[in-house]
Amino acid sequence: MVTKKVPMRQCTGCREMKSKREMIRVIRTAENEICIDATGRKNGRGAYICPSMQCLKQAIKSRGLERSLKTAIPDLVYQQLEEEMSQIDK
Repeated sequence: MVTKKVPMRQCTGCREMKSKREMIRVIRTAENEICIDATGRKNGRGAYICPSMQCLKQAIKSRGLERSLKTAIPDLVYQQLEEEMSQIDK
C-alpha cells in the first residue's frame, strides 16, 4: 500500500511543524483583506496557527502573523481568532 504524504505547516506562534489539518489558516486576499480560512482552500497568502490561546498570544507578541502575511493586521482579526480559539477550547 502507498502511504499518503501529510502536508506539514509551521505555526506562527510556537514555530512547531504540525499537520496542516490541525491548524487554523489566516489569509490575506488580493484585496488586502485579512480573514480566517475555515476551508483551507481560499486564494491568498496564508499563515497557519495552532488552535490554542497560548500560540495566539505568542503570535501577537512576536508579530508572527504580520510577518508571514507581510501586512499589518487589524485588532478585529485578532478578536475573531480569540473567539474561535475560545470555542475550540470548550
